[in-house]
Amino acid sequence: MIFDLDKRPPENVAAKDSAKGELLYGEIVSFTSVIGAIIPARSVVFLLTENNVGGIAWSIGMINARVVPLLLSAHIDKDLYNHLYELYVPQFICIPETKLEKGSFPVLKRAFGYVLLKTGEKSYPVYKHLSHLLPTSGSTGSPKLVRHSYENITSAALNISTFFELTSKERPLMVLPLYYTMGLSMVFSHLYVGATILITNLSMTDRSFWNFMKEEHATSFTGVPYSFEILNLMRFFYMDFPDLTLLTQGGGKMSRELNLKFAEYCSEHGKRWIATYGQSEGTARMSWLPPEYAISKVGSIGRAVPNGELFLIDEKGEIIEKPYTEGEMCYRGRNVTLGYALKYEDLMKADERYGVLHTGDLAYRDGDGCYYIVGRMGRFLKFFGMRIGLDECEQIIKSKYAIDCACVGTDDRMIIYITDPLKRQMVKEELVNKTRIVASAFEVRIIDEIPRNDAGKILYHNLRNK
Repeated sequence: MIFDLDKRPPENVAAKDSAKGELLYGEIVSFTSVIGAIIPARSVVFLLTENNVGGIAWSIGMINARVVPLLLSAHIDKDLYNHLYELYVPQFICIPETKLEKGSFPVLKRAFGYVLLKTGEKSYPVYKHLSHLLPTSGSTGSPKLVRHSYENITSAALNISTFFELTSKERPLMVLPLYYTMGLSMVFSHLYVGATILITNLSMTDRSFWNFMKEEHATSFTGVPYSFEILNLMRFFYMDFPDLTLLTQGGGKMSRELNLKFAEYCSEHGKRWIATYGQSEGTARMSWLPPEYAISKVGSIGRAVPNGELFLIDEKGEIIEKPYTEGEMCYRGRNVTLGYALKYEDLMKADERYGVLHTGDLAYRDGDGCYYIVGRMGRFLKFFGMRIGLDECEQIIKSKYAIDCACVGTDDRMIIYITDPLKRQMVKEELVNKTRIVASAFEVRIIDEIPRNDAGKILYHNLRNK
């Protein structure tokens, strides 16, 4: 059983949620047996989750029972869901009871507020070490999934619990979604040490959120840059949380000003501020900045996590030894995932990366061995911790309106170039609807013609000054 959960005191609380739900370690163990008796091992299950103890019970129970869940949002876009269903033909679906519709698939089991449904689809072989699946940029409708192994899970849990110095006394407040790699890594790392996870769907602007945080004596808070922007707006620095000893950030680049503000606050109030870096392809976290460097090296992603290695390569693929020299950042470790999947046949594939990940991020290393991200080499942006593909957004627009377009931008804003001024507002609304990202993240500009080369490929660099 992963994380030796069967060796924990069964009466200890593994998770509590803001809806008064509670999950014991003994219940996770017994529920694993229940799942194993209902779902054949190596079956593929679509698990549509919410942030509650039920989501933890079903996800961990499935992984322990050697069932392969694809974790998705319970509020996933219908078109995306249908697309994924066609590609991965799951044998079972597990959803919150509140999402159950009349005339759906037969119900096999109700537990922890979720319902297990049997689709009737035929089983197919999957790789023996495949533990679970997560979307890469599912908000844009990509069918690409990240394939995780059991070794990835245990390695990541060990790494994270080590550099955070986690113990069984931890009570982390979890606001990040279960289907998001950093959220799920919180579950793995804290169950690994026998802690109690405090999980909630409540908005951070809701008074009940803060009451839950204080009443349950949360010891840590993990968020993406947007999370800390909200904390700042909510006047967090004037609140009193004596039990809160650790604040940790990941999921994208945070502004230097806000990063420094939290670092200084933690330094002055006897708390730890730890910035981290990672990708789903690396089972969440791959580097961390020790709290003693939080102010002096603000903006750095620090060094590799324990049992991992960061390095830079040049355009020829050769390792860069000199400090302050830019190159593609790569990572080596047992937490590097197996590879991608685009359809169910890919779930049979073995390890394609062999422990090495090319991140696609441009970075440099200072004289102390700390890394700094310069920019993104690939056509991906990160908004509020969620990765979004520029090419996929183009496809969304083209498939909806049959117009020519080009998307560029930074992690602060996406610029969408189109040639039809009548579609300006509709394009923005479609992207907001499909990605679930706020409208202010998108800017639509009108140009006469999308620049292309003789081969018909868009000349993105020609758009920078338009």
